[in-house]
Amino acid sequence: MAELLDEGPFFHGTMAKLNVGDLLTAGHRSNYRPEIVMNHIYFTALVDGAGLAAELAAVDGEPHVYLIEPTGDFDNDPNVTDKKFPGNPTRSYRSTEPLRIVAEVHDWPRLSPDALRQWRERLAAIDDKSEIIN
Repeated sequence: MAELLDEGPFFHGTMAKLNVGDLLTAGHRSNYRPEIVMNHIYFTALVDGAGLAAELAAVDGEPHVYLIEPTGDFDNDPNVTDKKFPGNPTRSYRSTEPLRIVAEVHDWPRLSPDALRQWRERLAAIDDKSEIIN
């Protein structure tokens, strides 16, 4: 068993409407770059980060944040860890193993329309210049 990276709790943000007990799995298209099929499922220990991920997803729907439980080993997300930020200040992780939905979180902070527009512009600029480590 790998060294425990974080004790959580852990969260996943998405546009998908899910139920307690559902499993999130790798092998689906990226929420941000649909042309890429992801080898990992991503999550964070920061509810704000999961909310941001849900709101930035490039698919239609209502954003949801879920309290999740990893079912196996996980690693630091190399897309933000050390590549863009020293260490793991975003407490972002990825796994090839499923994530189990424990509960939906309803009291996460939402972005204003202007803040959401600014984040989407930043993401589009980054996507033009960098690759996702998959």
